Amino acid sequence: MPITTYQAALDYIYSFIDPTRQGSPDPAIAAHALARITALLDAAGNPHQHLRAVVVAGTKGKGSTCAMIEAMARAAGLKVGLWTSPHLSSYRERIQIDREPISQQTLIELVNAVQPLVEGFDVATYGRPSTFDIGFVMAMRHFVAAQVDLAVVEVGLGGRYDAAATITPLVAVISSISYDHMAILGPTLRDIAYNKAGIIRAGQPAITVPQRAEAAAVFAAEAQTVGAPLWLAAEAAVEPWLAAGQPLAYPAPPQPGKLHGTFQRENARLAMGAALLLRGQGFTIDDAAIRRGLAEAWWPGRFELIDGPPRILIDGAHNGDSAEKLWQAIAQELPHRRMILVLGTSRDKDIAAIAAALAPHAAQIIITRASHPKAMDLDRIAAEVEPFSNTPLQIVPIVAEALAVARALAGPDDLICVTGSLFVAGAAREALGLAVAD
Repeated sequence: MPITTYQAALDYIYSFIDPTRQGSPDPAIAAHALARITALLDAAGNPHQHLRAVVVAGTKGKGSTCAMIEAMARAAGLKVGLWTSPHLSSYRERIQIDREPISQQTLIELVNAVQPLVEGFDVATYGRPSTFDIGFVMAMRHFVAAQVDLAVVEVGLGGRYDAAATITPLVAVISSISYDHMAILGPTLRDIAYNKAGIIRAGQPAITVPQRAEAAAVFAAEAQTVGAPLWLAAEAAVEPWLAAGQPLAYPAPPQPGKLHGTFQRENARLAMGAALLLRGQGFTIDDAAIRRGLAEAWWPGRFELIDGPPRILIDGAHNGDSAEKLWQAIAQELPHRRMILVLGTSRDKDIAAIAAALAPHAAQIIITRASHPKAMDLDRIAAEVEPFSNTPLQIVPIVAEALAVARALAGPDDLICVTGSLFVAGAAREALGLAVAD
């Protein structure tokens, strides 16, 4: 029976979530997952091979970097597809063309098209496709059908064995590397960088930002091994141990207009570098398009400030490094009397590192959780946060209610910061009427 409603289409996509399937640092298991999506794409006619694409990997800043590359390409008159994950409020956010989420009707049609491929799939050899696999195939098919000029593809996890590794990118883009998903990517920065470096391809330019020495060495070695020119998106003066490639000359200051936070300048420099490298691949992205796209690029839930009083800051920082950068940006850019922290995380995150970066600066801390299977238990979060807190913790299980408690506690000159998870960020946006879940 064909699927006829949007909810039924979502139910079908989510029916492939397998809570018993866990990521693994074992390369053989990871390679098997890559073989599975490769086989499913082959059954679908290999749509990814008919796209000109940029692939973006990294620990943090991937989504913002994708948004800025997309905006610059679109400002140049190109038709641009965008694949990202996870979504904040609607699954349709994951598959966009010219920043318009895929329509419910088109998603229904894509699910009906992919369903027979899944039913005929060689499960005995490859295993059952995942929800992510199915979404990726639908996105690639959607972009081909729409005849996009460029696809901007965000890596879901890692890079070497991610679905995006099936693509030979025109430019491989790697944002800042830090500790996250260590149970899958490995315990060291070298291990994590090795996974991210897997998107670099022979003869195709790659670009990254200044990295810590062990990560920079991995990217330089990978580029040399596969025969790819490696570029560095950096300030004019860079310490040699940070460098992993040749510096680029920029036509304008890398200052995004709508994406706030000092850390976004690094992402902007990286995105601008990718746009400049796309010129060498035949795309006419001129300096004016770069400036206009950078000024207009937008990515919700990332240092998103809602005017008050009190002001509310929503940010998806979900590891220690991103939490540290979040606090640095708050301290530099958002004067306030007191900070009220609304914090919820996912089970696989280093809660202590997040708490160490933010909790000492908070006058009030409210622990909450998103309504997502990966959300961390409230008691566990509280136990991890308490050693870093200067105030008693409040536990409010629902994000919307936690936000209401924070607003009741806050004075007009205070700042409410909602963070720790993109799922929490999405729930906060919905509670404030900035988005509607579907």
